[in-house]
Amino acid sequence: MQKLLPFLIFCICFNSFAQQEDLSLDYYLPQDVSYNEEIPKPQDIIGYIPGEWHVTHDLLLNYMRELARVSPRISIENRGVTYEGRPLILLTITSEENHDNLEEIRENHLALTQENASSLNTEEMPIVVNQGFSIHGNEASGSNAALLAAYYLAAAEGEEIEELMENTVILFDPSFNPDGLQRFSYWANTNKSENINPDPQDREYNEIWPGGRTNHYWFDMNRDWLPVQLPESQARIETFHKWMPNILTDHHEMGSNSSFFFQPGIPSRTHPLTPNINQDLTREIGTYHAEAFDELGSFYYTEENYDDFYYGKGSTFPDINGSIGILFEQGSSRGHAQETDNGVLTFPFTIRNQFTAALSTLEAAKNMRETILNYQRNFYKNARNSAENGAYVFGSEKDASSAYELAKILEKHKIEIHQIEEDFETDGKNFKKNSAYVVPKNQRQHRLVEAMFERRTEFQDSLFYDISAWTLPLAFNLDFAEDVKMNKAGKKIEDLQKPEIQSPEQSSYAYVMQWHDFYSPKALNMILEKGLRAKVGMQPFSLANREYDYGTILVPVQNQELDADEMHEFLQKVAEKSNVQIDAISTGLTQGVNLGSNQFRALKPAKVALIVGEGITPYDAGEIWHLFDQRYDMKITKLDTRRFSRADLSRYTDIILPNSGSSALKSKDLDKLKEWIRDGGTLIGYRNAAQLFEKEDFMELEIKKDSLVAEDISFEEQRDFRGAQGIGGAIFEANIDRSHPVNFGYTNDKLPLFRNTTIFVEADKQSYNNPIQYTEDPLLSGYISAPRLDSIAGTVPFKHKGMGRGNVILFTDNTNFRAFWFGTNKLLMNAIFFGDEM
Repeated sequence: MQKLLPFLIFCICFNSFAQQEDLSLDYYLPQDVSYNEEIPKPQDIIGYIPGEWHVTHDLLLNYMRELARVSPRISIENRGVTYEGRPLILLTITSEENHDNLEEIRENHLALTQENASSLNTEEMPIVVNQGFSIHGNEASGSNAALLAAYYLAAAEGEEIEELMENTVILFDPSFNPDGLQRFSYWANTNKSENINPDPQDREYNEIWPGGRTNHYWFDMNRDWLPVQLPESQARIETFHKWMPNILTDHHEMGSNSSFFFQPGIPSRTHPLTPNINQDLTREIGTYHAEAFDELGSFYYTEENYDDFYYGKGSTFPDINGSIGILFEQGSSRGHAQETDNGVLTFPFTIRNQFTAALSTLEAAKNMRETILNYQRNFYKNARNSAENGAYVFGSEKDASSAYELAKILEKHKIEIHQIEEDFETDGKNFKKNSAYVVPKNQRQHRLVEAMFERRTEFQDSLFYDISAWTLPLAFNLDFAEDVKMNKAGKKIEDLQKPEIQSPEQSSYAYVMQWHDFYSPKALNMILEKGLRAKVGMQPFSLANREYDYGTILVPVQNQELDADEMHEFLQKVAEKSNVQIDAISTGLTQGVNLGSNQFRALKPAKVALIVGEGITPYDAGEIWHLFDQRYDMKITKLDTRRFSRADLSRYTDIILPNSGSSALKSKDLDKLKEWIRDGGTLIGYRNAAQLFEKEDFMELEIKKDSLVAEDISFEEQRDFRGAQGIGGAIFEANIDRSHPVNFGYTNDKLPLFRNTTIFVEADKQSYNNPIQYTEDPLLSGYISAPRLDSIAGTVPFKHKGMGRGNVILFTDNTNFRAFWFGTNKLLMNAIFFGDEM
């Protein structure tokens, strides 16, 4: 039998390869039902049978719109647009009768999550299923299967489909990632041969950088369900909370040599806040997938490889919201047909598996409807019963913008937040009106709040598919208290507004701006781009009973290109657009350094370039691009590694090298960079740039060597042993020297840092060269093995070295992680604006 199994797999795959030559809908669709001839087939609109070509987003959209036009079972809505302007559509699929009462059905369904839900009758209540496809654009079998699933749901006839429509509301998202899908379909289609070549070395199966996996800014959007920073995420999260679906499916692809995976994942890697019954129900739903795949003859597996820990993924986010998330992973053809260990894997075969999983989900939902509805009701009932009294509070006395940005995330997740009743102090932390928020623990979203705010350092397992910590107040570097009384809470916030600032009065002398606020770099960039002179204060000072910290920005009125009236008008616009307070002052006679002191250093406009292309990690590069372009409204030039040798570097004051492989830049490129640095440029490197900087003599580094020795570890255990030594993503505490320019704007002497590398750099012998240094017991939240924890203690995540008239700066940690790590974004901006002062 062992020898027969590979042959059977080969036969199945080869048969599907042959099937592509005479492909028809019969290959995909159940043949025991009839289909309404008035419903257009996919090929009637897109021009080909699904699987012959990779569907582009525009054609996918056209077909969904046509189905909504002709089918009484389908309605369509546009919930917004991607960064590239593509519609984020949603189909609602149910019976015509249900469509007539859709709002009533939605309100009754939401009532299951509210108090007094025990009186609701679930016997005749429809179940709500959210089906989503291809959040990774180059995992395209999902969105192509959506063509077939939508057709089936619109056109299939008979008692079974009528029962499904009557008892189910399907929220159908055919493309979670329109921009990525469009990018990948272009690649696969333009490299397709008429005689399909399954050679995996063919160009069709090897996308150019950055590939189609990501969205416009190169984000992995399947990590953004919890932080919800991207427009695509915001649309689907709004849908989720509008409906609170009972099941959410997330169709992906994996390596070509794999078969098909469906959840549950590895049991020991389920987040402790997820109820056990959630996994039991997921496992029961899995029996429907297994039965369907057995009938189809497709191989599959479950409870391996993947987990349900990080709540920011599409398959896990529902689990903390009383729903059931299900991940599907299909072995990928990466094009139209590719040789694999299991024979030739064709695109139609992968589409058929995804389509089959979509239908088996609906079959499970129909048959388990009442059980799953009752589970949702009990989830919220138990959450309310287990909720503690009291509240969390977070804020920043001097950085109201960061606190507001975190409050925006909570608002998007329908979490109840309050103003504070009055200023108060607890545990040495001050919380003030307009810059702090109270989050009650006893609320409907209690478990989600706990998941966002918890600090966890003990785990059942030592391996994680994704990050092990995401404590949001730490990510935003906010003051945070976990157990305050509700009498500190003021009015519930119904409509969250930006913190209020005062418009600057007019001055004939100078204006000053504290560097504390998250958006202060945006304001400074506007000032410098306007051609105004500005300086940074290297020491604190005070004036009129107000303290001005390290990094305060000074803008003199005299000797500027604008006169006093024009400057006042312009700075009013700067303050309004950045929401940063700018103060008018009338004297230079301050306490501490005076405004004419040499401790105020002249600043120059930042002309920043970002190295991108082959060898560079797209995620890291995209996070930086997004930070400049979306958060700070700063221009940033993307220099491709293929053309770097021809680039004129003299145009830039700063060049950023994101995490990269050793081959990203050639030897002559590195020599060119050194020459540019010596002429006054600042090179800022991240993560793996540490090894490059050390090897190529950009700076002297003492990187700890890996001396890990396996003892009593079997061959079978070796992979898990090595995996447990990685740092997939955890939060660590560092001491900071606030007088150093890299730390300007920070108000506390400690800083939470996100880390997902095992690069440990020894501290310098001179203490003033260690402005950021991990504490001796640095773990704040997340998993790290004991040997690695010993290794990180006392090391430094930041290094600076002068080279000629320029600078080399290294961050071993990602200061811009997934666009929600607001708390360390300013480290990069400090390196940009103040690098010459380090």
